[in-house]
Amino acid sequence: MTRTQLALDLTLAPDYRAESYAVSEANASALALVNRWPRWRDGHLLLLGPAGSGKTHLSTIWAARADALRLDPAMLASGLGQVGRGSAVLVEDCHLGADEAALFHLINRAAGDAGVSLLMTAARAPEGWPVQLADLASRLKAAETAVLHEPDDALLRQVMEKLFRDRRTPMSPGVLDYLLTRMERSVDFARGLVAWLDREALARKGPVTRALAREGLEALTTP
Repeated sequence: MTRTQLALDLTLAPDYRAESYAVSEANASALALVNRWPRWRDGHLLLLGPAGSGKTHLSTIWAARADALRLDPAMLASGLGQVGRGSAVLVEDCHLGADEAALFHLINRAAGDAGVSLLMTAARAPEGWPVQLADLASRLKAAETAVLHEPDDALLRQVMEKLFRDRRTPMSPGVLDYLLTRMERSVDFARGLVAWLDREALARKGPVTRALAREGLEALTTP
């Protein structure tokens, strides 16, 4: 069997289970606020964090727990009819633009007596969104906010240890420390890097070494 045949695409689908969510100082406070549902102030919460900080994982955990309805921010008006009393709603990536009138209406419903819960996610604070509706801007500025910070070493170590363990990837001593001081600070990058290293280690019939780790970093960061 040739090396090319061995080097299959073994990338795993994202693991968004609650038990797979790694916790460190970078996300502990945001996790605590999300987990305080349904006791959010005014029935809604804004979850902020840069790309790779774990917004999708955390919001997916909440959505499963709350049996939430996912609505597209740009097409909110068409989905409002599905939001009944006591509904939970997830609206992701609000910083990319939203139906402002519909979002304002949804926030008001959550803050009112309809028993609606609303989780909004975004990569940056509302001041950096293209919001034109003054009333919506005011609501967003006053919203209870949970902030996810860029993943720290403790969080990335937990994530990568689990990924390597799940794949049963053999690894030489010191490789993880080597990677953590040189890699992009992103959970998504960590997933891609582990997938690349596992595939190459299998193809070469050996463990992940520092030399292979260096190749992986170069392969995934070189334009």
